[in-house]
Amino acid sequence: MENPRSVVRSRTMKPSTHRCVGSLLFVVHCWANCIKHSIEGKRMSPDILIEALKALLLGITEGITEWLPISSTGHMILVDEFVKLNVSDKFLELFLVVIQIGSIMAVVVTFWHKLNPVSRTKDETERRNTWHMWGMVVIGSIPAAVLGLALDDWVHDHFYNAYTVAAMLILYGVIFIVLEAHNRKRARAVIESAEQPRGKHARKIDASDPESVEGALFRVTDPYDMDWKTALKIGFFEVLAIVPGTSRSGATIIGGMLCGCSRTAAAEFTFFLAIPVMFGWGMVKAIKFFLAGIAMTQVEIVVLVVGIVSAFAMGMIAIRFLMGYIKQNDFTVFGVYRIFIGLVVLGYFGTKALGIF
Repeated sequence: MENPRSVVRSRTMKPSTHRCVGSLLFVVHCWANCIKHSIEGKRMSPDILIEALKALLLGITEGITEWLPISSTGHMILVDEFVKLNVSDKFLELFLVVIQIGSIMAVVVTFWHKLNPVSRTKDETERRNTWHMWGMVVIGSIPAAVLGLALDDWVHDHFYNAYTVAAMLILYGVIFIVLEAHNRKRARAVIESAEQPRGKHARKIDASDPESVEGALFRVTDPYDMDWKTALKIGFFEVLAIVPGTSRSGATIIGGMLCGCSRTAAAEFTFFLAIPVMFGWGMVKAIKFFLAGIAMTQVEIVVLVVGIVSAFAMGMIAIRFLMGYIKQNDFTVFGVYRIFIGLVVLGYFGTKALGIF
């Protein structure tokens, strides 16, 4: 009989291409209307179209970099240097947080079956496993809810600058490279041992199958198997992401692997852990904005909608790319890229401070 957890995993991991295409078509449809109204001189002025184009670029950047372990802040700080939204400071602060709701919705849509504890296609065991996983998500969210909220403003005031971002990009890039070099060494040892004669009760490992080797390397291969201690430890790693340039997904993926989770399990749990934290923070920002009696202009409404929708569409693509990539590869390439972009940030802002630019 097939393992229920394997069934859920297979259903979840198969790409739903039509949803990605549908999302992209929706974005294209929105843009077609924007251009149409701009040309006809009706509801969309050229100024609004320009700001919407800027929001599209920011949304694409957010959607891609939020889920890849390469730091969305590191990229947004570069984009913001060249793309300035013509909006109020209060709205910009709201926009940069609320835009993440689009990225969160990408997680919900992509993993809807796995996240839904009342799905009619799940049996009792699968539903119980789903509720268990949500319990682990709640436990893993506690450190960020407590320490993150308490330290967020202080860290932002003292560490939100290009040099901290560059340093964290490089530091965690090195950590990814070192960690994956260690994992490859362990994998070679597992493969070598699999080729040697073993007892009849020994675990069989298919050296040609990356998932089989990964299963021998890591204790947790699916978020359904997560225990509360592991979830809490990963939650503390998530707190590290309040330092700009760290990357929330990067910190939790590293924490997950160090705590015995496979790459796939660590990445998936990272996505799920973001749902309550990022959605809740986005809602808090939105509520504060409206309670302050601040009204959005027409430009700001368009900017917000375009940013969220584009972040959603690109978030889905980024998630599917990452989950497909790590089935056959490790995170080394992301470590190398982090070091590269960290040096770019350091070089650009360093030369700017010296007056070269």
